[in-house]
Amino acid sequence: MSIEFYSDERSSPDLLSIYPSTVCHQNATEEKYMFVRTPLALNLLLSAVSICSLSSGNAYAGDSTIDPSLIGTWTLVAADVQHSDGSRAHDYGANPKGLLIIDAQGNYSLQIFKSERQPFASNDKGKVTAAEYKAAILGASTHFGTLIVDRPSQTLTFNIQSASFPNWEQTQQTRHYQLENGELSYRVTARPNGDIPISIWRRTESASQYR
Repeated sequence: MSIEFYSDERSSPDLLSIYPSTVCHQNATEEKYMFVRTPLALNLLLSAVSICSLSSGNAYAGDSTIDPSLIGTWTLVAADVQHSDGSRAHDYGANPKGLLIIDAQGNYSLQIFKSERQPFASNDKGKVTAAEYKAAILGASTHFGTLIVDRPSQTLTFNIQSASFPNWEQTQQTRHYQLENGELSYRVTARPNGDIPISIWRRTESASQYR
C-alpha cells in the first residue's frame, strides 16, 4: 500500500512539509508512510476527524430515541375526556380537527381545535367579550417540543417547549400509549377536576417509509 501526500510548500509553508518516505516491510508488502513535520497540520487533521465523529454520533443518538413506527404525520380521530365517574364524552366537540407531526430527531408539533369554535363578532382580537375569549382558549390545545419514546414501557414523554396553555411550558409530561392498526392513542395527565383527556390519532402515510 502506498500513501502519498502532496503539498505546495510555496503556498502553505507553515502548514505542511514532507520528509522523504520511510520504507517498512510487513507481511512481504512494502508500505510507504509520509510523515508530517508541522504539529499544526496534525492538529488540524485530528480536529477534523473528531468533529466528523461527534456529528455522526449525535445524528445517530437523535435517530435512536424515536420508534420509527411513530415518525410521521398524524391526523386527529378523537379528542375525548373520561370523567371521574367513568363516563366518557367529547372534549373538543363531535368533530375536532388536529395534527401531530413527529420527526426522526424527536421533534414534535401538536394542534387540536374544536370544530364548533365561533369567530369573534368584532373581527378584532383586541375587542372581544370575556365569553368569546374563554371559548377560544378552551377550544384549542397546541404545544411543541421534543419527544422521547420508551417502547418497552409504552410511554411517550413530551418535553414541552411552548404551549397554548402557559402552565405547560417548560414541563415534562408522560403518557401511556397504544399503537394498533395505524392508530395512536394515549391519555393525558388528569386535570384538577379529575377529568382525563384521551387523544386518538391516525397516520396519514405508511410507517414503512421511515424504517
